[in-house]
Amino acid sequence: MLEIVAFSTLNGVLYGMLLFMLASGLTLVFSMMGVLNFAHVSFYMLGAYFGFEIERRVGFWPGFVIAPIAVGAIGAAVERFGLRRLHRLGHVSELLFTFGLAFVIEQIVEMIWGKLPVDYRVPPSLDFVAFRLFDTTYPAYKIFMLLTAVAMFAALFVVLKRTRIGLVIQAALTHPDMVAMLGHDVPRIFMLVFGAGAALAGLAGVIAGPALVTQPTMAALLGPILFVVIVVGGLGSLSGAFIASLLIGLVQTFAVAMNGSLAAIFGPVAPPYLGDLWQVTVAQLAPIIPYLLLVVILMVRPTGLMGTRES
Repeated sequence: MLEIVAFSTLNGVLYGMLLFMLASGLTLVFSMMGVLNFAHVSFYMLGAYFGFEIERRVGFWPGFVIAPIAVGAIGAAVERFGLRRLHRLGHVSELLFTFGLAFVIEQIVEMIWGKLPVDYRVPPSLDFVAFRLFDTTYPAYKIFMLLTAVAMFAALFVVLKRTRIGLVIQAALTHPDMVAMLGHDVPRIFMLVFGAGAALAGLAGVIAGPALVTQPTMAALLGPILFVVIVVGGLGSLSGAFIASLLIGLVQTFAVAMNGSLAAIFGPVAPPYLGDLWQVTVAQLAPIIPYLLLVVILMVRPTGLMGTRES
């Protein structure tokens, strides 16, 4: 039991930090521009494929740096030549644009790399055992993923709270007209923030690609749970996204490790109105638990854990 608790906690924190790497960029974009970017996880997928292409040519570490920058440049171009033209038409047009963009990116990926998973491997420099606990080994690459996510969270906090750039960005969130009168190019700030959000998603793809499966459906698999994270945490709240990411990561990981069921607690004889549900284990329910949590949060606190209601 202690082994299950220890490794479920490690894996839950790791999964939660991966979710935060995605949710942070999406939260920044939404809080500044009011755009719920449905194509955000597609930038995550592009980061994985760009990292794969660079890794097989010049190595993992150049891809670790270049791929997020390339994805961020694509994101900035999407805002400059796409979303910026749609702002005056309202949020519905922006949502439809990003929704269609997600399908376009997926089709482009399938045309270039095919529909089968690619062989994106853990780099040899990180392919070793970090430590052994309860006769079970834990890979160093997962520790690297966790440390990268923590470093990214710390860097975001410092930039937004302790630098002049962060002050300008935060001011542009609430008082864009005043920021413009002070001489700052607000549309350029929006473009850079959107590109930074895409770059964060691309970085998540670069480091998650070798550990997970890099395939054209990876965006669709992670997209729904990402929107659960930002709604549970509170739309536009970076601290809420962090808390919700860890919460959902831990809840889902612990649920996967549990084989308990109503039959195990109350006996094998099921009441007539439950039927086969009596035998369903917690592990089998794990994929839907985050969505049940979403429903409960919306019922109890519609603004999310750290969200605030707009006046």
